[in-house]
Amino acid sequence: MAKRGGYPGGGIPGNMNNLMKQAQRMQRQYEENKKALEEKEFTATVGGGAVQVVVSGKKDLKSLTIAQDAVDPDDVEMLQDMILAAVGEAMRQVDEESEKLLGGMGGF
Repeated sequence: MAKRGGYPGGGIPGNMNNLMKQAQRMQRQYEENKKALEEKEFTATVGGGAVQVVVSGKKDLKSLTIAQDAVDPDDVEMLQDMILAAVGEAMRQVDEESEKLLGGMGGF
């Protein structure tokens, strides 16, 4: 009686096995790159050093430094704008590095 369907010996064919190994390798590389990204810190400074922020690769704000001369009670909006600009730049750096490390990996 002839068998229907399947592959001889019931195993995975060579090409499929190679694809599985490649997928596992890519998954491992993705996880390693993701961990490396999460361990990095990204610093952005604006206003000639008036405001500096440090953000982790997980996009957690780690520190915010404001120079004393940047604090002008008559111009709080300027300080707020500098803080937003610094945080935005640090987040952009994280996104850029993330795309470089993980972008082409399909986002397992």
